[in-house]
Amino acid sequence: MRPRQTPPLERIAGAAAPEQRIGVGAPAEPGPAAPSAAARAGATARAGATAFGATAGAAKGLAARAAKGLGESRVWRRTAAEFPGLSNVTLRLRLTRIERYVLTQTLLGVGGALAVLVALLTLIDFVELSRTVGVQAKDATVMDIFGLTLLKAPADILQILPFAFLFGVLAAYVNLNRRSELVALRAAGVSAWRFIFPAGGAAVVIGVATILILNPIASALSDVYTRVESQMIDGDNAQHNKALWLRQGDRHTQVIIRAATQLGAGVQLRDVVLFVYKIDDDGAFQFSRRIEADQARLVNHHWVLSGVKEANPGGEATKVDEITLPSTLNQRTALERFSSPQAVPFWSLPGMIARTERAGFSATPYRLQFDQLLATPLMFAAMSVLAAAFSLRLLRLGGLAQLAGSGVGLGFVLYFMGQFFNSLGRAEIIPPFMAAWLPPLLALLAGFTALCYTEDG
Repeated sequence: MRPRQTPPLERIAGAAAPEQRIGVGAPAEPGPAAPSAAARAGATARAGATAFGATAGAAKGLAARAAKGLGESRVWRRTAAEFPGLSNVTLRLRLTRIERYVLTQTLLGVGGALAVLVALLTLIDFVELSRTVGVQAKDATVMDIFGLTLLKAPADILQILPFAFLFGVLAAYVNLNRRSELVALRAAGVSAWRFIFPAGGAAVVIGVATILILNPIASALSDVYTRVESQMIDGDNAQHNKALWLRQGDRHTQVIIRAATQLGAGVQLRDVVLFVYKIDDDGAFQFSRRIEADQARLVNHHWVLSGVKEANPGGEATKVDEITLPSTLNQRTALERFSSPQAVPFWSLPGMIARTERAGFSATPYRLQFDQLLATPLMFAAMSVLAAAFSLRLLRLGGLAQLAGSGVGLGFVLYFMGQFFNSLGRAEIIPPFMAAWLPPLLALLAGFTALCYTEDG
């Protein structure tokens, strides 16, 4: 009969604490004082790293981090005795040494992945702008094209940040696994949930900074990019020579404004046509009158129309030199009425939603953009947890590369699923809140599910 082999973890425990193998009833011999918890953690990490094939350097380094990390966590915890009525509750006041080390490796991985993706995307944008703007603009130089590329870069960073967290966290944890540092951490009794927490926490913090700081910067630079590109292609009058459509109104009246061109700075329009509608009690629109004007200026929430010709249904047209009409628009918001949701900063989205609804338009695209920005920290955390969960397989078991590749593939599937939900939200098939929050929630649940299957602790 084959003798039972001792599992690796039992051999580790036996090596770390030989006094526990004393037989039942055997007299306990006096010996030296029991080692401290930090010393036991260090010994266990060294034994575990050796048993699982870790190098001596990794075992020694992780043993020191485990011992010091355990000591710091004991110092910086409060027991449940200080909180009557609660049991087994601890409040950690700061990250331990182990968590700080994992956090540093994670941030380095995310930074490296982001640098590679930004460089690649910038090169693609530079080639594309050289093919379009460089050909259409007569006096465009290489530095002009490069400046346009830099103006577009922040908006591109917003799009690729989820992939930066996916690739960066995956690379960081695979490197920790290949150096046997994850093996030593788990052998020391550190749960995978504990050393995945820094990646998720850093993702949430960076997500908040993204929506509060990076998004307004990207929106402002995107607006500059659009103006500069139009000027380079069509000249200085590119913006002013385009037809302009506006809409204003309240619960009783809606006015659609069409202008052939824009004159100079501010809101000064030429060859203007106004279609005025009345809203009855049933919410139906009834055409009221048509007003044509040579020029229109927006001054203090009023349209000042010059060279006016006014016509009512069934009546004759009348000419007036100048008339004044009240307006719900102002100098700042009139020309951004039809801005794309991506061009509106996070701080301006609530006001844009309110103004769009007052004008009688659907604010669904702006609501969807606002909810997606609010869900950005959750999306970053979901990508981090997903990447970490697919990189914890032990090297000696094989299949780490295939598992990591599966994590990358699943990340792409979740991203394109988010784009699909985005389309459903814009079409108002599902509510904007669901379209924005469901993809990151599914990604986070997928990461937790994979982590539960791979974590043995």
